[in-house]
This record gives sequence, structure tokens and C-alpha cells, in this order.
Amino acid sequence: MILADKIIELRKKNGWSQEDLAEKMDVSRQSISKWESAQSVPDMGRIVRLSELFGVSTDFLLKDNIEMEEPRTDEYSDSPLRTVSLEEASNFLRMREHNAPRIALGVLMCILSPVLLILLGGASDYGVLPLTENQAVGIGLVALFVLVGCAVALFITCGLRSSKYEYIEKEPIETLYGVDGMVRERKENYRPTFSLRLTIGIVLCVVSVIPLFITLIMNGGESFSAVLGVCAILVIVAAGVMLIVDSSIIWDGFKQLLEEGDYSRTEKADAKRYGWISGTYWMLVTAAFLAWSFITGRWDRSWIIWPIAGVAFGAFSAILKATGRKNG
Repeated sequence: MILADKIIELRKKNGWSQEDLAEKMDVSRQSISKWESAQSVPDMGRIVRLSELFGVSTDFLLKDNIEMEEPRTDEYSDSPLRTVSLEEASNFLRMREHNAPRIALGVLMCILSPVLLILLGGASDYGVLPLTENQAVGIGLVALFVLVGCAVALFITCGLRSSKYEYIEKEPIETLYGVDGMVRERKENYRPTFSLRLTIGIVLCVVSVIPLFITLIMNGGESFSAVLGVCAILVIVAAGVMLIVDSSIIWDGFKQLLEEGDYSRTEKADAKRYGWISGTYWMLVTAAFLAWSFITGRWDRSWIIWPIAGVAFGAFSAILKATGRKNG
């Protein structure tokens, strides 16, 4: 079905005359007649306006091989969609590529931040270094706060750089002609890199406990080598998570522009509805992690809060969304 036929069918579905559509489009009735008789084609701006009026995608209007689709019925259908041009999409993807290694480095710093504290604490306890417990804790905490401070600085600068594109992640969008094809091509080109980095990152996280097991088998649990094993776990996990975060930020950029997966319009609506719960949850988890770590001094164990909290949050989110959609 060509564009002219689609305009006719959609206009009639809405019960509009050519005069009605012309008034809504701010053009003459003759222009509508020429569009419907395929004597002329509306420009890109009017194609976008037609998609908003009819509640269909621009791809549907422009591509002859796409058959008639149902008008959008999501909660955003009554509101004009934010449009994303080819230049905006390219700048957005460039920004994601720029931010990805910096955010990944910040995450690496956060995971590594307690390593020196654990290492010096263990060295003090087992007499490996001539340090008192207070000296070891003091030096370790300074290193921890410096690394976390640097990580926060990276997060803030990256957040400021990406703030102008926040609507792409949180609001329904309409990509202009050429954007969809460009994004899909770049996504497919990046797929092998994403798959490789994700695989290596996950494998590193899984095998990270091996050094600790080796030290336990060889020297038992009460020795400085066990402390080294714990530090090795954090270093290997940090490297794996860095790879995962770096590649996932770029990959998610493609998904955001294509409104796929976690960035579909349904997911955006859920995030808008339940976003405050996520923020509150992770604030409480962070508070629990810091409280446990500082009160007990067992930074070598308190990190387990994060994987447990992540799994629990995933299950909780799935249940919450399922319940909300069922009730809705």
C-alpha cells in the first residue's frame, strides 16, 4: 500500500473529510487531494504531523511494504511525540560512546575502593607490615574516599553531558526518516563487540572466586593469603563489570533510539510509574552496605550485599510490573 492510499484509509477511519484533514494540517484542501492522488508527496515535517494525527509511525507511512497498523493506544497517544532527527541520533550515539568508558572507569573505582583498606587491614593483623590497626584503617579509608570521589566526579560530568538527551530514555519518541536504518546498521556492526565483551565480563565475574579458593586450599582460612584472595576477587570482578558496563551503555543507546527491550513505550510508562521505588530501594541498599561495613569493619564480606540486592530487585520489579499491568 502506497502513501496516498494510507492517507485516504486513515482519514476515512477517523471520519474526516479532506477539508477536515487540511484544517488540521494547516494546508489547502487541494494539497490533501494531491497527496491522496499521488500527484505530490508531503515533506518530512508534514509526514511527522500526519503520523501524530493518525497515531501511526512514520515508518508505516513511508514504507510501502508495511501493511495497515492499529493506531497507538498507549498512554502517550494523545500527546505529540518528541521527534529525533538523524543529526540528533548521531550526536546521541557519539555521546554514549564518549561516556561509556568514563562511567565504566567510575564503576571500576567504586568496586576497587575498599581493596587497599582490606589489604592494609590484613597486613596489620598478620604482621606483614609494621602498621597499627588505626594507621591501616586511616590510609585505607583515605584511598576509599578518594576513589569514590573521583568516580562520583566522572558520574556527574557524564550525567551533565547526557542530560540534554534524557527524553530519549524516558519519553516516547518518533525517529525521522533514515534514523531507524542508521541505528540498526550501527547496532548490527557493534553486536560482535558487545557479545565478546559481555561474555568476557560475565566469565570474569564467575571465575573471580578461584584465587580465594586456591588460597584457602593451600593455606587455610586464617592467613594473609586469604586477604589477598579477597582482594583478587574484587580486582577481577571490577575488570569484568567494567567491560559489561562499557559495552552495555553503548548497546543501550541503540535500544533507546529503537525503543526496544527495557526502553519500549510500555517499559517507559512503567519506569515513570515506579521510578521512585527504584531510587528509594537503592538508597536503602547503599545505606545498609555502608552501615554494615563501618560497624563490623568486614569490607571483605559486606560486598555480597550488592549481588543479592541486584537479584532481589530484579524479581521485585518483575512482580511489581506484572501486578500493575494486570490491574491496569
